[in-house]
Amino acid sequence: MTSQPDPQGLPFVTPELPGIGGGIKQAPAHFQVQEIPLYLPEGSGEHLYLTLRREGWTTRALVKRLAAVFGLRESEIGYAGLKDKQALVTQTFSLHLRSPEPEEAARLVADQLPVEVLSASRHRNKLKPGHLLGNRFRVLVSGPHPEAADRARAIAGELIRRGVPNYFGQQRFGMEGDNAQRGRRLLLTGKGPRQKWLRRLLLNAFQSQLFNLWLARRIADGLFQELLEGDLAKKLDTGGLFTVEDLARERERFVAGQITYTGPIYGAKMLPAQGEAGRREQALLEELGLEEAPWGRAGLKGGRRRARLLVPELEIKPDAEGLWFGFSLPKGSYATSLLREFLKDDSLAGAS
Repeated sequence: MTSQPDPQGLPFVTPELPGIGGGIKQAPAHFQVQEIPLYLPEGSGEHLYLTLRREGWTTRALVKRLAAVFGLRESEIGYAGLKDKQALVTQTFSLHLRSPEPEEAARLVADQLPVEVLSASRHRNKLKPGHLLGNRFRVLVSGPHPEAADRARAIAGELIRRGVPNYFGQQRFGMEGDNAQRGRRLLLTGKGPRQKWLRRLLLNAFQSQLFNLWLARRIADGLFQELLEGDLAKKLDTGGLFTVEDLARERERFVAGQITYTGPIYGAKMLPAQGEAGRREQALLEELGLEEAPWGRAGLKGGRRRARLLVPELEIKPDAEGLWFGFSLPKGSYATSLLREFLKDDSLAGAS
């Protein structure tokens, strides 16, 4: 009999420190996100780059409106990553559009859409998912505990030293929290929705759940701040992956913040860890009855995900309504995975 992933949440890395309580996203302006671009537009090319500030819109909804304004297919509009609806977001879109000129296009968007156009320029290529370094966040935690400032500073000090688990946030698992379970059923039986985008979303949610569970067990076993023999590690300056063989030498680079270990995004072409780290990855599949899962048939190639985040710059400022937090995270990481350590709110990330 195989067991299911634990739906009751994920361990904290600062469990001994009391949380600040409170809540987030009481208003869109309380959760501010600004993309850190991988590159800037060169000023010429077939693609119009528009940097917009908006709130109350999903990325996909804004793509539909931009397509309607300029008479484009949605596939002709690019973006580097999806952003929350309930947030004040600064995000860049590319439009495969040779005319009008950037200034005229900016006026057209400002006139027809409830957004602020911050810049308009041209570039030679379409923006694609992943074409960004990361995101800057500024988040207000409303109504926290009376001792929130002192508690937050204590937690921040430990997170700077220990790092932050790179959990997938609750957004990944859908409004009802059941996307991962539906994705598992789709993977193993092939039964599920017909829409390709929805099938992909559900399958990715299950991959994300498995990563969260793998990371939760590493933390529970006291190995979050440890490098293991056979870990697939990532160089933080270049992004290169390598297998940890000389554990003593690599520990020095790990402690210095030059490398970190990665976790499994299970799939047909995933690079597995070796040694002790590899055995832990395989044991999870065996426990869940997924040794022979048809990843390839489902179109899931898999990959590796950075498991431990470093947050050397973490700003905390008191406000009449609560505490403002300022920090930057690499692409694909969730602000809620950091904030849950402060709020001690397990609903901000989960295994399901």
